[in-house]
Amino acid sequence: MSFDQLCNRHGERLDSTFAGGREGGRELVVIGHGVTSNHERPYLIALGEALAERGVASLRLSFAGNGASGGRFEECTISKEVEDLGCVLDALSGWRVAYAGHSMGAAVGVLRAAGDERLRALVSLAGMTRVQAFVERHFGQLTPGRDCMLDRPSCPLSQTFVEDARRIDTTLAASARVRVPWLLLHGTADELVPLQDSIEAREANAGRARLVELEGADHRFSGRHGELAAIAADWLCAGPLVPVSPR
Repeated sequence: MSFDQLCNRHGERLDSTFAGGREGGRELVVIGHGVTSNHERPYLIALGEALAERGVASLRLSFAGNGASGGRFEECTISKEVEDLGCVLDALSGWRVAYAGHSMGAAVGVLRAAGDERLRALVSLAGMTRVQAFVERHFGQLTPGRDCMLDRPSCPLSQTFVEDARRIDTTLAASARVRVPWLLLHGTADELVPLQDSIEAREANAGRARLVELEGADHRFSGRHGELAAIAADWLCAGPLVPVSPR
């Protein structure tokens, strides 16, 4: 299946990689990346491969302005990415869809899942909950329009991004409204998004979400990609999305 013409509401093409599942299957996991990133990150690829082994399709997505997608990075915000994800769901009519997001991409998933019944399950990988605190901690010393995020020249910090993060503040209210099965995976040695973000998200969800702490894992799950992918894929296939398929 081709998603070459996948676009957001601004007409910006959303670059993606589709991996098929079992023949005739209509289960699919959309996989979203974090801030300054794209869908080619190895831990996201590992998740797609683990899903394929279990007969489930995946669509790794680069939000507008990131990777090879259309649009300008300067216009990227969490709110815009929530809209992008909605447009992707529009294109997936007839599929049973779950979403897995990393870091800021996990915040995108929570905000989407809180009000969109098309999502059957949610996975947050090192998920960002206290958005404004993250921006202040990592970008507070930077000047919008002049400095770049995480020292990446292709990722200039914009005032639009800063204001959107300030408006969102946290995803805790949205976490309370998530009703679908939800898995949170977070490393105890995460250097960018503290484990406490996932703990608070689970608490806001009244303890319904499942939290798995990966001892010693950093923000990118370095050296733990296979473990991360297996945990998420097994959980998705054990009930929230589809029954386990033979490998």
